[in-house]
Amino acid sequence: MSTKRPFLRIANLLAITLMTGSMYAAQSDSNNISTITGEIMDSLCAKAGSHDQMMHDMKSMGPDKRSCAAQCIKLGAKYVLYDSAKQTIYQLDDQDKAAEFAGHTVQVSGTLQKMKIKVARISALN
Repeated sequence: MSTKRPFLRIANLLAITLMTGSMYAAQSDSNNISTITGEIMDSLCAKAGSHDQMMHDMKSMGPDKRSCAAQCIKLGAKYVLYDSAKQTIYQLDDQDKAAEFAGHTVQVSGTLQKMKIKVARISALN
């Protein structure tokens, strides 16, 4: 019976560790809301940091940022948040919400996981 007690202690410690670890992970996700300012762009133009080159090279992209982004989305691009100050591109999980703000400077609030934002809210600044 003495060989079972150390095994039970290890099993209990392991169970407690797993439970507290998963509780911490759930808590940190819900409290880890970030707000980032940038422009809602398409992923093609965001690589260049601007719609200018795309609109210059291809007149069918339209006369403004919003129409260019919409045309790029039709070509298979995704909506992203482009932070020009940091020259950083963030993927957005909610493409429908992002579409409403294409071409606008916004604040996106949500959970940041690497370079992807799980969007909680988008609000326009201009």
